[in-house]
Amino acid sequence: MDFNGTIAIVTGGASGIGKALAEGLHKRGARVAVCDLDGAGAETVAQACGGIGRRVDVSDEGQVANFLNTVEREMGPVDVYFSNAGVGYSDGPLWQAASAPNAIWEKQWAINVMGSVYAARHVIPGMAKRGKGVFLITASAAGVLNQIGDAAYSATKAAALSLAESIAITHGDEGISAHVLCPQYVKSNMTALLPEAMKQMDGIIEADEAAEITLSAIEAGQFLILTHKATGEHYARKSGDRDRWLSGMRKMRRFLLEANHGRPI
Repeated sequence: MDFNGTIAIVTGGASGIGKALAEGLHKRGARVAVCDLDGAGAETVAQACGGIGRRVDVSDEGQVANFLNTVEREMGPVDVYFSNAGVGYSDGPLWQAASAPNAIWEKQWAINVMGSVYAARHVIPGMAKRGKGVFLITASAAGVLNQIGDAAYSATKAAALSLAESIAITHGDEGISAHVLCPQYVKSNMTALLPEAMKQMDGIIEADEAAEITLSAIEAGQFLILTHKATGEHYARKSGDRDRWLSGMRKMRRFLLEANHGRPI
């Protein structure tokens, strides 16, 4: 994949990995449109990346479609779509699975999964007609492994990974290059809320490094993109003996509760 001369969209692009992805794409010659709930931040990043920025709630299909139409009208057909916007919450003071209120489950589903469904529904037909396109979903290492303390996040990110696989299977023969990014700990507003003990386990990297790993992997045609080697190692152990892995995760949960003095994230 050569990004030079392409028109790209990055959702959740006002900060963190999204901002770094937009900047990385622009350095490779793309013009990048950016959307985010932080509309002013999206405009600032987009202006530096040769595109337009808007406030968009990706859980609203109409807003997603309208932004795509605006970009294609003002910039040209979209070649690259990075469905990066996401959200996560703690499940509660004892980190009980599924204890989060319905509203939190529904919000995470709407953003972490349906935001990508809406984007794919509206951008992939044009890509397929032109016989080329890149569609990336930012899921999480939680979608490959699990996230202690947020069952809704883990479940929706696993669904996001599955959706990316479905896009690859369904549209790969139409020239669509589908990818899923499963970062572990990357410096962002979200990871700033995690206990230090959790962040120190496999290390935390800068957003720019995560973006470079991602873009290089897409250029190489790699579907599953991991920011940490440890993620793949953990997954191999999980696949090899799930009962042992679950026992280890329970042990880790006890350690984190003790390290955090029983307080919620």
